[in-house]
Amino acid sequence: MEANTRSIGRLPAPFLTPGSSSFMDFLGAHSPDLLPGNRQLPPLKGAVQAPHGTTIVAASFPGGVVLAGDRRATMGNVIAQRDIEKVFPADEYSAVGIAGTAGLAVEMVKLFQLELEHFEKVEGVQLSLEGKANRLSTMIRSNLGMAMQGLAVVPLFAGWDVDRNKGRIFSYDVTGGRSEEHGFAATGSGSVFARGALKKLFREDLTEAQTTTLVVQALYDAADDDSATGGPDLARRIYPIVTVITDEGFRKLTEAQCSEVVRAIHERRLQEPDGPRAALL
Repeated sequence: MEANTRSIGRLPAPFLTPGSSSFMDFLGAHSPDLLPGNRQLPPLKGAVQAPHGTTIVAASFPGGVVLAGDRRATMGNVIAQRDIEKVFPADEYSAVGIAGTAGLAVEMVKLFQLELEHFEKVEGVQLSLEGKANRLSTMIRSNLGMAMQGLAVVPLFAGWDVDRNKGRIFSYDVTGGRSEEHGFAATGSGSVFARGALKKLFREDLTEAQTTTLVVQALYDAADDDSATGGPDLARRIYPIVTVITDEGFRKLTEAQCSEVVRAIHERRLQEPDGPRAALL
């Protein structure tokens, strides 16, 4: 849907028609073919081979929430990419981590970012964190047809709730079903192992630095048992993407900051390969 710049300079009628504050509703009304969920796939036999992102983890602390992801994308038994980014800012106070079909997931994130920006410009206020989580749920549900053909997207959403003054985490299934997670969450192929590590090491009184170490430890454990999850690659200087969302907004840890956390954990694991152990009682 392009503006006709060679005419009298007016925008096309769809842009001048009052409507919903949802950008997806706008596209659905005027150019439904542009929505990812409306695409028609050709007939296929067998599973679709496409790069898949794997493990995303999140944990909350008294001042906010940490969302992190490994860097590996796989295609069957092949490593499709070693340094893919799977965690993105959704807006100033929230972030989304992607697991599932990488290309569709990145496209969904970009559409989600645009959805939130469009709402803010039309309404003049930011959507609540609960509202953001619901909008993402709707977007995932619109991709159900492709998910049933093996092209699923299962994100993890986290952010700072300015109304409740705390960090919150939301997980989803392929149908768009939304669940609020308390304390920590994980999704993707290595989520079973990551969640086990989080469950044993998480405490509600962790500091931001300790929570950052916690999520990297969980990714380390996931990579230890799940071949689709990439562990920190010290030789290539490929480290997990780690983000922090507090009342000051979204912040992504620099490569130097991630390197410091990863190398400290690596040095300990040279002595204790299985990582830290929780007390029996």
